Amino acid sequence: MKKIALIYGITGQDGAYLAKLLLKKNYIVHGVKRRSSSFNTQRIDDIYVDLHNKTNFYLHYGDLSDSLSVLKLIKNTKPNEIYNLGAQSHVGVSFEVPEYTANVDALGTLRILDSLLTLKMQNKIKFYQAGTSEMFGASKPPQNEQTNFYPRSPYAAAKLYAHWITVNYREAYNIFACNGILFNHESPLRGETFVTQKIVSGLCKISLLGKGKLYLGNLYAKRDWGHAKDYVVAMWKMLQQKKPNDYVIASGKQYSVKYFVNLICKILKLKIKWKGKGLSEKGYLNGKIIVSIDKRYFRPTEVESLLGNSKKARKELKWKPIYNIQSLAQDMVDHEIKKINASKKK
Repeated sequence: MKKIALIYGITGQDGAYLAKLLLKKNYIVHGVKRRSSSFNTQRIDDIYVDLHNKTNFYLHYGDLSDSLSVLKLIKNTKPNEIYNLGAQSHVGVSFEVPEYTANVDALGTLRILDSLLTLKMQNKIKFYQAGTSEMFGASKPPQNEQTNFYPRSPYAAAKLYAHWITVNYREAYNIFACNGILFNHESPLRGETFVTQKIVSGLCKISLLGKGKLYLGNLYAKRDWGHAKDYVVAMWKMLQQKKPNDYVIASGKQYSVKYFVNLICKILKLKIKWKGKGLSEKGYLNGKIIVSIDKRYFRPTEVESLLGNSKKARKELKWKPIYNIQSLAQDMVDHEIKKINASKKK
């Protein structure tokens, strides 16, 4: 019998990589996407085939803010594993739409867990909840499973509710439910509003097309960056254990946003020079400004330093990342260059 997985957030970076991983492992995969007037399935176009053809991959419309849709999808697909990767996942945007962020990111998790009870499937389905290092927020690094949470955004606060309600339902109803506390993970599939992709996209356009300028916020925020391909393997491994548990997934290395800019410039052979301090700091290429600071990109409450300690996952899950910051950056740049060159030919 093939295992059946239900993935919320299938059209996102993690959903796409996870779906491909599970299909390789011979799963039947059901993906959930929100209804939109435009197609946003480009990350999964290579695995999605016409409904009239035989496939192990199925797409469904659904919404984590709709209890009935959550209940019906679980009832109809009868999954062995549910991966909740669906979220309003942009930290900056969560300050603009805090109520929506809480409804989807916090209550969406509750809706899934409570549906398992309503359907009396709590002992038949394993559940993965996508947590985030943003829940640690202002806590002193390095952060592990015992570190106190200190969220600094509506997104982080909503995810913290999801984390604790997952723990609560696990302990109250004996559900096999795991929290993956994933530190920043990027890839060529990362959305363009996220800082790493914004940097890669902006600098590749400057390099190949000779135009554009990059506007960034806090250059000195430090993050622990990994590759999404590595991190979805950890998600799957969590649900293959004998007992459910919570795990920090991280590279264990930390770099500033400015370091990432310099790294992409190095790959593209752009000789960037920095001048000025604070909001006046700028990056120059051949005397021309290519990077400027815009205070609109600073958050009302900043998270200065995230650095994960994933010893528990490495020991218990036998997990370790294949990619480092250099190979991640190279992968993102290679993909972006291909994209730009393809658009030139059109």
